[in-house]
Amino acid sequence: MIEKSTLQFLTDLKRNNTKEWFDVHRKRYEAAKENVQNITGELIKALGVHDEDIALLLSKDCTFRINRDVRFSKNKTPYKTNISAIFSKGGKKADTAGFYVHIEPGGAFVAAGYWNPEAKKLACVRQEIDYNFAEWKKILGAKKFKETFAEGLSKEDMLQRPPKGYNAENPAIDFIKLKSFIVTKKMTDAELQDKSFIKNIVSIFTAVKPMLDFLNTAE
Repeated sequence: MIEKSTLQFLTDLKRNNTKEWFDVHRKRYEAAKENVQNITGELIKALGVHDEDIALLLSKDCTFRINRDVRFSKNKTPYKTNISAIFSKGGKKADTAGFYVHIEPGGAFVAAGYWNPEAKKLACVRQEIDYNFAEWKKILGAKKFKETFAEGLSKEDMLQRPPKGYNAENPAIDFIKLKSFIVTKKMTDAELQDKSFIKNIVSIFTAVKPMLDFLNTAE
């Protein structure tokens, strides 16, 4: 489970997002980082039972740096106020569909799917959905999937018109117009600190794994 001290550190960092404050509290950060890395290791082991590609990962393959890249951002605060990890074939640097855990006080969530694939891969995913729409609908219509992700796929990143090669009458057009294929589920601070945290994450993962497998077979 995520320690209360980890969440408190992130809360305090949000209020004091400067290098000077961070340097003074670096030991607290190191403790929070170790907590998340340990949890990530446990998740790799637990999720790896269901996905052999995840079983091959190390914690460092999955977790992201807390330092922000501020080069092209108007927000110049130096640190993220969350700690996160992604679980997918090849880890955080791979261009594949995956499972993401975002730890942030009052804003935690899990997400799964394929975010912003490059053009060639996006075309493959659209074609796979078009060719195998019955299977795609079955995956998204599965009872456990719908119970876990009640809002379904995000429509936030969606074209206004059908992409080239598709027409508006295509039964799968609402999915083909998507540029990302993502589902999310919010988590409370209490759920993060629950002793059943790992078990609950595995349950969410198994609900969405058929969708991840579908997206990753598109080529």
